[in-house]
Amino acid sequence: MNLSSRSPPPLNAESWSCRKRMNHHPMATSILTSSLPRPTAITFAVAGLQPIYIMQLLAKKLGQYRIQPRFMACSWIMGDYFGKLVLLVLALSEVTRAWYVAPQVPCFFIFGDSLVDNGNNNNILTLARANYRPYGIDFVEGSSGRFTNGRTLVDVLAQLLGFRGFIPPYAVAERAGIFRGLNYASGAAGIRDETGNNLGDHYPLAQQINHFRDTVRVMTRMFRGNSTRAGDYLGKCIYYMGMGSNDYLNNYFMPTMYPTSREYSPRTYAALLLEDYSRQLTELYDLGARKVAIIGIGQIGCIPYELARYSNRNTRKGSSSGCNEDINTAISIFNTGLVRMVKRFNAQLPDAKFVYVNTYESSKELVANAASYGFDVIDKGCCGVGRNNGQITCLPLQTPCADRTSYLFWDAFHPTEVANVIYAKKAYNSSSASDVYPMNLRQLAMA
Repeated sequence: MNLSSRSPPPLNAESWSCRKRMNHHPMATSILTSSLPRPTAITFAVAGLQPIYIMQLLAKKLGQYRIQPRFMACSWIMGDYFGKLVLLVLALSEVTRAWYVAPQVPCFFIFGDSLVDNGNNNNILTLARANYRPYGIDFVEGSSGRFTNGRTLVDVLAQLLGFRGFIPPYAVAERAGIFRGLNYASGAAGIRDETGNNLGDHYPLAQQINHFRDTVRVMTRMFRGNSTRAGDYLGKCIYYMGMGSNDYLNNYFMPTMYPTSREYSPRTYAALLLEDYSRQLTELYDLGARKVAIIGIGQIGCIPYELARYSNRNTRKGSSSGCNEDINTAISIFNTGLVRMVKRFNAQLPDAKFVYVNTYESSKELVANAASYGFDVIDKGCCGVGRNNGQITCLPLQTPCADRTSYLFWDAFHPTEVANVIYAKKAYNSSSASDVYPMNLRQLAMA
């Protein structure tokens, strides 16, 4: 807003009083945007206008953004040699419901692996990291450590739940921000501690829960030691738990590195995983979690990495090679156990509201109806090397496919942002029990 005239207004008593109350800066710039509610500095070049009229103009301008000024302080500051004056207005703003809606839950805590890691692995010694181009090529923050071209599934879920901005990674989170949630996910992580060790350092689920335990301690102190208040707050949050993929990819089906496939049948191994998982989820419940979304394992036997290894067997339409049905069968056993676990938790744990998100069926349906979702390529990574772009995952500075929206997979293992949006919307909105059980995440937020 630029209001010009030939001469500056006088420094009357009202403007002088305002000036004394403010610690102003003559180079303040105009920022009236859709930023978070906070003190907002707005610069006007004005002349010949009294403060009360400027306030009226300001109120009108703020009204366009549906911001209601709760308090204003002002200062007349002598400007440049053209004799203009700058009005610096500090507005502590109240945003109306039409412009800003509070999140459906107060906080969102995330546990998982590379499908939802957003930077926790960036500064540890590991091959499971994605803080380099072209990862993040379509993401507003660039190469942040997300294992995709844009937003992850939990980024989209956070937006659907009404959060402004993304949930920060635990590794770099500030204490003041923990009340809206944290992301503890780590690439290569699994339910079992040894899972993913072939890729280097990472934070297995047990360590992620320990990180959450530390968060609860800090939060309780910020509630002045009132554990009841802290518990009430935590009980209103949503907890995303997506584990198990690496316990098959980077453990059971990697016999040269791990003995588990020689020691256990698929059914016995699934039972052992579920036993460990049940114990860890009970720990999470004991720490205050009540609304928990448990994410099933997707069709990882059909990701580009596996398609590159298996050919001419159980071939699906649009694939250059067949899926690894050994993996798909094994994880189906595990997923079936997850449904039983959800039912048991809901029946036995007071106030528990556990939800099962059937990523396996969602991914299967997406592939079967790929064209209707806009996907032209369902068997190759957008970025990668070798057969199906899946033998070696996306390399630093590699040129990815031009049209990421037509690819189901970003690299050898992970979906594109477009696919993540579809999965997130199903988890949040679907009314089908084959997608989410016993309710979707929108209903979980309101429960």
